[in-house]
Amino acid sequence: MDDKKLTRLIYRKKDIKNISAKLTSLGKDTKFTTLSFCNTRLFTTILVFIITIYISDNGYIYAPFVAIGYYYLFYYIFIVRKLKRRTSRLDYEALQFFEILTLTLESGRNLEQSLTVTCDNVDSELSDEFKKALFEMNFGKSLLEALEDMKARIPSETINNIILNIIQTNQFGNSILDTMYNQIDFLREKQILEIKEQINKIPNKVSIISVIFIVPLIMVLILGPYLIDVLS
Repeated sequence: MDDKKLTRLIYRKKDIKNISAKLTSLGKDTKFTTLSFCNTRLFTTILVFIITIYISDNGYIYAPFVAIGYYYLFYYIFIVRKLKRRTSRLDYEALQFFEILTLTLESGRNLEQSLTVTCDNVDSELSDEFKKALFEMNFGKSLLEALEDMKARIPSETINNIILNIIQTNQFGNSILDTMYNQIDFLREKQILEIKEQINKIPNKVSIISVIFIVPLIMVLILGPYLIDVLS
């Protein structure tokens, strides 16, 4: 029995499809294929289970819990955490990319020409994804089909909504510039809100640092002379 058949026996089709979609959304951030991810997670979980049994006196009690924890931690580290980071990067790059795209559209070029010019002048991860979409057009796909497939490689809902609006605008013949103006305004407001959110978290971070480092130091300074007297 080959690895693919074994994987299908162990995992549900729904789980395999979900993992495959997540790994596709990670782009260059992962070296795993769906098959290698599933097998690596399974075999290392079994290894952790066996090691826990051998290194602990009550390993047969702890091993199932440690193995289950590792199983989900593996998914979090190699998929969930990386997806969050990639989404943040793409969202950060989106404003610049779509601003330049809008300026290019204002010069009178059509969408395909504008995307080509923008990708040639913007060096970013988001630009690379659009380059892939343009490259796929050389093999017979239409621009809208390439953009639709691109959505599967983008984990950001914000960017996917913009792509969807672009597709619908082209299909129904509406003004692409009006759509882009609205999306850029949305991206600016989103970034402002995110900055404000980060600023609001600063007092909490300062408080935690104070509790961990400053308060104990103050206590030592206050109680130090008293403790010296007691010990002497």
